[in-house]
Amino acid sequence: MRIVSYVVSKARLTNKTHKPSLTETNMKIGYARVSTKDQNLDLQLTALKNAGCEKILKEKLSAIKDRPELNSMVSNLREGDTVVVWKLDRLGRSLQHLVELISNFKKLGVEFVSLSDNIDTTTPQGRLMFNMFASFAEFERELISERTRAGIAAMKLRNPGGGSKRGLSPGNKKKLLMAKELSRKGEMKPADIYESLGLSKATFYRYLQMDTTT
Repeated sequence: MRIVSYVVSKARLTNKTHKPSLTETNMKIGYARVSTKDQNLDLQLTALKNAGCEKILKEKLSAIKDRPELNSMVSNLREGDTVVVWKLDRLGRSLQHLVELISNFKKLGVEFVSLSDNIDTTTPQGRLMFNMFASFAEFERELISERTRAGIAAMKLRNPGGGSKRGLSPGNKKKLLMAKELSRKGEMKPADIYESLGLSKATFYRYLQMDTTT
């Protein structure tokens, strides 16, 4: 009887002092975003709830602005968590940004699921899809960089003396000329141009209005 009582007492003590393991505190965290306050989050929220998300962060901001809810989610992620979105374009503002985010999740030990795109990094197929996206993003970066270098070289041949707007540094003069040339060709989206040149959106459009002949 004493042995039985000791075993029961020890079991009760173990239950009282038991701390949940990491796997027991893992969470499915949903992230929903629309670009304007007029758009509705209901479709995304329903899908995320049906996917079993215990916590859902909601954002009503455009893709190019700072997103406090996304930043808050990333800073509070724990190993073993899973980030769930309705579609890939709800998370990243570009393919490169998306790959950077998911790569950061991987370093943190966090999984990623995109419901509409059938991407789940907990599965071999999902990891394969992500690796393909990463390859495309790297190709896109190299392509933009190559176009930028080619454009600068062509500018130097046509305008070796500069002739850009006064008051700009030599480096910014080159960016001004590149912004105008790449916009004139129409081969790249404005966002890709100013991001590849390291310009803000406002500076990019200001450069387009500047006269390069004075």
